[in-house]
Amino acid sequence: MLVWAIYDISGNSKRNRIIILCKGYGLHRVQKSVFFGDMNSNQIDELALQSKQVINEETDSVYIFPMCEEDFKKVRLIGKSFDKDFVTDRIRELFV
Repeated sequence: MLVWAIYDISGNSKRNRIIILCKGYGLHRVQKSVFFGDMNSNQIDELALQSKQVINEETDSVYIFPMCEEDFKKVRLIGKSFDKDFVTDRIRELFV
């Protein structure tokens, strides 16, 4: 399943831990606080639980948006795209 992970985190240490988590699950950074990739439902749940342990829920937020390929094909990009060299072939084909 395709997944967007988006965060707004105040502290560098917590932010870096979320970045490491996202990359550890194979997500690819597409903007400063946005990751995108392919995950199964168990991985999505694990990422959510681990993120909850890292952040302060009063001041920080992590959004995890699962998306089917059909809905992804409806996404419209306005302006500059992310660097497609950062994503895998599987994900790159979705942006063609």
